[in-house]
Amino acid sequence: MIEYKLSNGIDIQYIKRNGNISSFCIGFNAGALVEKENEFGLAHAVEHMVFKGTQNRTEEEINKLSDEIFGFHNAMTNYPYVIYYGTTLSCDFKKGFEIYSDIILNPIFSKEGFKEEMDVILEELKEWKDEPYQECEDELYYNSFNSRRIKELIIGNEKSIKNIRLGDIKRFYKEHYAPQNCVISVVSSLEFEEVLQIANEYFNAFNNDYTYIHKEKYEDNNEGVFHKIRKDLNGAKIEYCFPIDMLNEEEIKLLKIFNFIFGEGTSSILYDEIRTKNGLVYDISSSIKNESGIKLFTIKLGTSIHNINKAIELINHKIEEIKGIKGIFNKKNISKIIKSLNLKKELSIERSIQLTKQLTTHKIMYNSIDNVFNEFSNLEINEEKILRVINKILKSPSIQVLRPE
Repeated sequence: MIEYKLSNGIDIQYIKRNGNISSFCIGFNAGALVEKENEFGLAHAVEHMVFKGTQNRTEEEINKLSDEIFGFHNAMTNYPYVIYYGTTLSCDFKKGFEIYSDIILNPIFSKEGFKEEMDVILEELKEWKDEPYQECEDELYYNSFNSRRIKELIIGNEKSIKNIRLGDIKRFYKEHYAPQNCVISVVSSLEFEEVLQIANEYFNAFNNDYTYIHKEKYEDNNEGVFHKIRKDLNGAKIEYCFPIDMLNEEEIKLLKIFNFIFGEGTSSILYDEIRTKNGLVYDISSSIKNESGIKLFTIKLGTSIHNINKAIELINHKIEEIKGIKGIFNKKNISKIIKSLNLKKELSIERSIQLTKQLTTHKIMYNSIDNVFNEFSNLEINEEKILRVINKILKSPSIQVLRPE
């Protein structure tokens, strides 16, 4: 692992991997969280617009070259970041990296491209909520908070999208696409010196000023059960959320150890109680969203309309019960859990493209990549600490129910 900073302030992270492929991820702290209150969806719109043509290439030329060079490439806007990434043969890395440097650094933001891309985004919005679990989560965030950005979709809403102007695109780009706000990660069979030379060749002249100061905004959730009707459903979807923004880094790690037993996999406490013993669901799980600006512990399940109240009652009972149970998180079990979590982490970064994405997003969100590797090393863990954390957060949940009539 090598970390390097270009003269203009861009952070470079490099890992050597044997083989014949190279992957890169170029990211900015320019996701939905940095939008102003009246410009929901602007960050996502900028991500779309940079692909609409550059000073050197038309959109058609970009698409044709990308199909020739890349095995895989894409871009994504999240609440805390926007990233651009791709994988090539190592012999084509320079060409692939040059294409994306051109896309990111030299967009023309044409009027013609703007109109058609905004229409595409409006179509994307229509499809966004087709998946019931996604709609349930979106409604949960909307009802759980009063002013946090995650109340609104990353993509925005119909009104906010229609209100975006080309001048807004140019302003947001100029304000947030800057070298001091940029992280580039590369996993490659090429040597670092060659990768650094290529990065310098295409990014060293990048020189936008960056003065934006980002302040993360959190608030207490609105406790309660919220219902929404969706006529095309046969069953119901339920999702809980508990804020975890008050936890420090060590407490987040302790929560991950708890979650492995509580809600991950078919041997978890939730799965055993709600599905195996009571047959109320097909699947149920809990997860931790530790991204900047989000930071939630969630429980997600699907059940029949007749079992909604019973499922919620059982989950609430299990949550209260687990807060006081002793003996589960003994030294032997903790060791097994950490081993399993480390295995899952290794599998998640086995593909070079996934590793570059994790390196870039961790650097943007935490200004550190320590947790990408060896997350649980040098951590003193015991049952008392774990129980203290779950008693701290597992209270006053927001619960969203998406149900048929």
